[in-house]
Amino acid sequence: MHHQLICPAIAAAFFALGHCSPALGQSATNAKGVRADPENPRYTHRAQHSRDGIGKFYMGREIAHVMGHLGAGWLERPSREVEEKPQTLIRSLKLKKGDNVADIGVGTGYFARRIARVIGPKGTVYGVDIQPEMLELLAQNLGKLGIKNVKGVLGTIRNPNLPANSIDLTLMVDVYHEFSHPHEMLQNICHALKPGGRIAFVEYRMEDPNVPIKLLHKMSQLQVMKEATPHPLEWVETISALPRQHVIVFKKTVATPAAK
Repeated sequence: MHHQLICPAIAAAFFALGHCSPALGQSATNAKGVRADPENPRYTHRAQHSRDGIGKFYMGREIAHVMGHLGAGWLERPSREVEEKPQTLIRSLKLKKGDNVADIGVGTGYFARRIARVIGPKGTVYGVDIQPEMLELLAQNLGKLGIKNVKGVLGTIRNPNLPANSIDLTLMVDVYHEFSHPHEMLQNICHALKPGGRIAFVEYRMEDPNVPIKLLHKMSQLQVMKEATPHPLEWVETISALPRQHVIVFKKTVATPAAK
């Protein structure tokens, strides 16, 4: 396992971007074809946007389309073992027996099944998804394997619907960039974390042009750091042991209210 520390230049850029983001949002709303979100001024909508995105922007990033349940087969592709090295990821998270883990965007349970074995019967994996069809596939896969410590949870686009102060680790694998309401989701995830609980963003590296993934389905470390800034999250480490993704880990620093 290798850990990549943030160099001073990246750190300086992170703080500059994080603190100037409201101003960027205000200037963007005056541009041609750009309008403010009627529910939350943190977001803007642009008439001209990528076909891979929904036309909604947050902190300068266009939000990507959600992969629907009809693409569930891609989550279980055999090549994923080589491309993403799931066991390497799980080892790097340093899970303990009895941990409560939230797998946000659980899909078919590809990671939830593997985590369940690590945390043991006294731990619980909360498999959160906004698509009931995905939760049905999850239940089918768990039933075939006899796994009892994974609980499917139907979330919403704003809220994972997890108990307050209950989660030791929240894992988001290739999913955060698709949240239509990333600010509200992160606020509610923080509300669900125990004090000192961790959140891991696993995203395809925007910094690497050789990663064969569409641009809107990648995120840079700098962008993740920027979007974590409004929340009570302290950066812990960035793990670069995976072939195509980085794992950016934060911990919760203070108690937080839930977002509406």
